[in-house]
Amino acid sequence: MKIIDSSAKWFVFVLALVLASPSAVPAQLISVKTLPIAAGDQFMLFPSQNLGMGGDFFALNDLLLDPFVNPAKGSRLEGTRLFASPVFYNVSNDSGSGRALPAGLLLGSNQWFGAAMLSLQELSYAERPLAPVFGPQGQPVLLSDNSVRNLYAFGMAGTRLRGSNVSIGGSLFWAGLNALEGVDLLYAGSQAIDQSGHVLDVRLGLLGEPEGGRAYEVLLLFNQLDMTHEVTYVDWFFDEPVPQPLLDTRVETNLDRTDTWGAHFGYVQPLAADGWRIGGIFTTNYKTHPKIPNYEIMNIPRDPGNSWALNLGIGVARASGPTMFAVDLILEPIWSETWAEAEDPVTTASGMTIPPGWKTVENSFQFINAQARMGFGAQYERVGFQLGLHVYSIDYELEQTDHVQEIKRKQDESWLEWSPSWSFSVTFPEVQIRYTGRLTTGTGLPGVAWTPVGTARAEAFAAAADFIVAPSGPLTLQDASVMAHQFAVVIPIGIQ
Repeated sequence: MKIIDSSAKWFVFVLALVLASPSAVPAQLISVKTLPIAAGDQFMLFPSQNLGMGGDFFALNDLLLDPFVNPAKGSRLEGTRLFASPVFYNVSNDSGSGRALPAGLLLGSNQWFGAAMLSLQELSYAERPLAPVFGPQGQPVLLSDNSVRNLYAFGMAGTRLRGSNVSIGGSLFWAGLNALEGVDLLYAGSQAIDQSGHVLDVRLGLLGEPEGGRAYEVLLLFNQLDMTHEVTYVDWFFDEPVPQPLLDTRVETNLDRTDTWGAHFGYVQPLAADGWRIGGIFTTNYKTHPKIPNYEIMNIPRDPGNSWALNLGIGVARASGPTMFAVDLILEPIWSETWAEAEDPVTTASGMTIPPGWKTVENSFQFINAQARMGFGAQYERVGFQLGLHVYSIDYELEQTDHVQEIKRKQDESWLEWSPSWSFSVTFPEVQIRYTGRLTTGTGLPGVAWTPVGTARAEAFAAAADFIVAPSGPLTLQDASVMAHQFAVVIPIGIQ
């Protein structure tokens, strides 16, 4: 049996967590990130009134985005709105790009409300200089090796309970995926990657709006990521006795799955008579990671572990006249535990034997993350603009126990992600047109210090190749930025 290096186990788990939580909406799903990967804005699909201000603020309503986050908030809709929100994003250093065309409608009446959306998306893979230009036997690279299609669908329905100020709603989001942004970077030197799978997100929400401008919300959710990676490698070897370079093709199958159960609670009330409001949230996510990709030739069965994540936030906002201002502060503690189990008896450094099924490596991650966002906006009769900034601080400590080598170690990592945003809108009686831009910096292509490899991209993901190079030092970062553009066209029908 092949025993994976303990540091390599940690790095495999780290890479898996980066892609294990693709958020379908910008709230209530807490991302567990242990690497500052520039993964793009693949799930930036839904229209928003406040995205240009920096995000989804606790104390500020967003009539376009709120029904997609908590389906019970669809009760605030009036009439019918048709929308289309094309999105384009690009990761610098030729590290991937995407474009999508979501379109749908929002429905609101006295008692019932609902929403629906469909979207097509094309993702272009990152440039992979280590892959040969021609495939096995000299065949050209397939079109599907350069770009792929994803399909997204969303549906929501709800009602206002008769004789009360309470609304309930449910939603279903499904994504049929042929690619997740960034996965191709995890298989250095691969010739082709065939991804397939889905994301499923189910939500049940409640919204209460008693008198006095107060509001409270409760949300329960289940989110599942289930992907399969068929990775093709082309190996060169020399035939004997006459040295002649030949090609050999091998295909590895990797599974990637994460299940998330979550609960979210929020409360908002007026703070003063001149438009100030204050709000707070508490969100909890429990994640299980039954399958993560094995970035090596031998797929050794193991149970990767689980994670607990919390969001505790407070925010204030003011909407008075044509201007808006909002600030949110969020504390985000996260605990992740993972382990590896022996498939066969393993001899430790001191000569003891670890029986099959017992743990060979245990990893404990403790995060104290924080988020801050602030924004300003003005909406006049015909035109409006917004400016905002979202800052995400990630700080964690790893404690690792290797029962095979009988050693323990600690490692601390931290970084900041900065996301300035802006938007401009033009409103007519028949249509509203909005442009929103967002730039994310502080992420990129991470690697490991003191790893002797040839190119920057190989350094970034050497540990993800079939023969793993263990991360023997602190993380390094080749800077990359993500530039996203969203255009939203909203057509009101039956709204006075």
